[in-house]
Amino acid sequence: MNLIPILFLLLVLPAAVIPIGVNYGTLGNNLPSHTEVANFLKTRTIIDRVKIFDTNPDIIKAFANTNILVTVTVPNGDIPSLTNPRNAIRWVNTHIKPYHPATKFHYICVGTEVLHWGPQNLVDNLVPAMKVLHAALVKTGMSDVKVSSPHSLGILLESNPPSNASFRPGWDVGNLAPMLQFLRKTKAGFMVNPYTYFGYSPKYEDFCLFKPNGGLFDKATGKRYTNQFDQLMDAVYVSMKKLGYPDVEIIVAETGWPSGGDPQNTHANPVNAAAYNGGLLKKVTSGAGTPLMPGRKFETYIFSLFNENLKGPSLDEQNFGLFRPDFTQVYDIGILRGPQELPTGPSGPSPKPAAPAQGKKWCVPKSNATPAALQSNIDYVCSHGTDCRPIQAGGACFQPNNVRAHAAFVMNSFYQSNGRHDFNCDFAQTGVITFTDPSNGSCKYRA
Repeated sequence: MNLIPILFLLLVLPAAVIPIGVNYGTLGNNLPSHTEVANFLKTRTIIDRVKIFDTNPDIIKAFANTNILVTVTVPNGDIPSLTNPRNAIRWVNTHIKPYHPATKFHYICVGTEVLHWGPQNLVDNLVPAMKVLHAALVKTGMSDVKVSSPHSLGILLESNPPSNASFRPGWDVGNLAPMLQFLRKTKAGFMVNPYTYFGYSPKYEDFCLFKPNGGLFDKATGKRYTNQFDQLMDAVYVSMKKLGYPDVEIIVAETGWPSGGDPQNTHANPVNAAAYNGGLLKKVTSGAGTPLMPGRKFETYIFSLFNENLKGPSLDEQNFGLFRPDFTQVYDIGILRGPQELPTGPSGPSPKPAAPAQGKKWCVPKSNATPAALQSNIDYVCSHGTDCRPIQAGGACFQPNNVRAHAAFVMNSFYQSNGRHDFNCDFAQTGVITFTDPSNGSCKYRA
């Protein structure tokens, strides 16, 4: 047998690459053109799919004929109008049909984290809008484009241990079961945003970052969890299974770790970001799955493609990117095509984060949160069973009498009373975990 032709083929064929997705945000004034971005991803990286947060036609056109899958997003405010079939057809004819099939549309995300943040009008219309939009795609000859909607993990009532997980009452049967039924019927995926960054504590750093650790044991299933990503994904799976939909695909729509942050967030650094995203890349492409979903791969979108200097002003939010605007890597996890494409992570010692105050954590507003957003948080929390009497006139936390102080107290109360899951402090990206007790005088914050 002549081995020369075989050896020749092995030498000249490119090495197999691992597909991975990325969230492509554009909140920066120094970012490259969309055409440059599309060409860079196609020719220099293993990224084969992108998710954008709107339907920007310039971005959509830039990815034409690149063979990169594109997922677009319907703004939350447009959801009610899409329950009308005529409006849905009009939306599809405006935002999808002119660019299809040159641009390979993969999914349309109907809103972002709608259940968690509402208002109720959007929650009530979410699944109907998804169904009507899907029907519009079929009617216009684009049934290859799928429809879904990403969720924060605030949809979970409990996540630890995974065997005890479930969706929040009301949302479970009223919203998520009909959505999962629709996704099963259309063979689409259930999208979640599992950020272990928001669940960080110094005690569980290795658990968050895919580093060696003793893990957490779930007595009910006999499974040991050595990383928080697996724990969160299995919590989602168990919650779906309890509703009767364990077979629906789970898509990781957003997850990531910032390479820089505000001074108090010392865990936001390049070493940790490389450890998390590198570990994530290995995990989702290995085929290992999770303890309760062995052998399962997850379509995954890292957040995010670029550092975006107009986000924030929290430095954490500006530094989630894999790349700088000049296309240089912030850290190397094997995204670029080249001789070493498997993630290796950084070298050198990890910076040691500051120790927490007696192991306690509190939820407070971010410094850049607007008064309108904080008032919305107050309205949300106080209408969902939290005792808000302390911030009312005569209450222990009425003074100082301003929106920020009142929001801080009730946001923390909500966080503490819902199991102290760090995703419950997201509040549409207006909340942040602190290890410093925000109590003031007679106003005592729970911990």
